[in-house]
Amino acid sequence: MRCIPALALLVLALAPPAAADQTDPRLPGLFARLEAPAAADAKAVEATIWQLWAITDVEEAIIPYRRGVAALEEARLEDALALFVDVTDKAPEFAEGWNKRATVLFHLGRYRESATAVARTLALEPRHFGAWAGLGLIRQAEGRDGEALAAFERGLAVNPHMPGVAAATRDLGRRLRGRAI
Repeated sequence: MRCIPALALLVLALAPPAAADQTDPRLPGLFARLEAPAAADAKAVEATIWQLWAITDVEEAIIPYRRGVAALEEARLEDALALFVDVTDKAPEFAEGWNKRATVLFHLGRYRESATAVARTLALEPRHFGAWAGLGLIRQAEGRDGEALAAFERGLAVNPHMPGVAAATRDLGRRLRGRAI
């Protein structure tokens, strides 16, 4: 398998999309690159995937999405939630809008609603490794460690280059094996 330089990935990401969001035709090739166990350019590939996921062709959702991201970054969670609800109302097929909504709900401690938004994300984009990791965090916060471990493992199956998720998976696996003894 040949290596795609990081600069080429950046150019790929900045090129006008043939399609938007999780339907972008460049994603399958990027996911194939991400699956390589020792992908030298894994971080660049992952960043490109996130950039493509953040594109929507629903014009009415673009500005609220950008404002929601800014509000989330500034920890204005209620504002972010209102904006992402607006995004998902206007662009219900936009997986990343649902994922951001799930993220905000998680930070607000509204785990059931967050899990519902994650489920919608994964229905639209089953390869969404961020949503799988988020579902793992939700289940862990709910004390459902077996389900958390399964979600983390699903995320790692798509993107094995998430060191934090890999560490959480190892720790949780050890803890669960310790309970079974």
